[in-house]
Amino acid sequence: MTSCQGDPVALVTGSSSGFGLLTCIELALRGFVVIAGIRRMETAGKLKDAAEQAGVNARVHIVQLDVTREDEVKRTAAYIKNQHGRLDVLVNNAGTAYGGFIEDVPAEVWQEQMNTNFHGMVRVTQAVLPLMREQRKGRIIQMSSISGRIGFPGYGPYAASKFAVEGFSECLALETEPFGIDVVMVEPGAYGTPIWDKGFTQMSTAPGSPYQTMLDKVLAFSQKSAQQGGDPQEVARMVAHIACKKRPAFRYALPRSTRLTLGAKAALPGRLFQRMMASVLRRS
Repeated sequence: MTSCQGDPVALVTGSSSGFGLLTCIELALRGFVVIAGIRRMETAGKLKDAAEQAGVNARVHIVQLDVTREDEVKRTAAYIKNQHGRLDVLVNNAGTAYGGFIEDVPAEVWQEQMNTNFHGMVRVTQAVLPLMREQRKGRIIQMSSISGRIGFPGYGPYAASKFAVEGFSECLALETEPFGIDVVMVEPGAYGTPIWDKGFTQMSTAPGSPYQTMLDKVLAFSQKSAQQGGDPQEVARMVAHIACKKRPAFRYALPRSTRLTLGAKAALPGRLFQRMMASVLRRS
């Protein structure tokens, strides 16, 4: 296991479950002081138990952080500066997953999806950039998704938010490089984390929707992918590895199936790739 030098500080958003929880533990094991942002403090039990079991509870500090609330974001940034005087790594992990067919998804669902996955990420990034810029170093790890590179039917709201994260991050990387701040994208494919239970399993169409048949196929595909997905611990270990790596790449896609799919999109003509994706859906 690789450890970082010194006593670095990391902020991880969306830490109550899934990739966020596992990433907090992995970073603490590598010597980080971890500020674990959680939207509702009553959900902190799983993280506390995991930290105690791993023997890192003294290194994991839980704070209330709803990334959609400007006051909580600013309070967290001020707490980090006042208590620790430094922030070495930000992991923008907080997110939700809403699905549905574009014609059927209400406007408020689109707004909620973007407010958490995109605008919330922007709020947190803006809040911590002054400290990273003043210290002339820092790393921002963006938890994106294969859905930030490839659109799939029924994933419109989620994919739109992650495509936005990808474009934002490309701009951010160029803007912050002169100040010693590094930006890295992590693009997981199918992993069985609670985000899917909270979002895509609640997909529905309007009564009599012409998309119902396709929705059934999308749900079957999504559930199968989540069940056969890799171990989420793999993603957490990758994030911790990136946090400590001297010169990481800009993008990391995992597992292998995700890299193959992204390679196919890059190599094939656009219409041919679309037909290939449609064929996968029809077989589900």
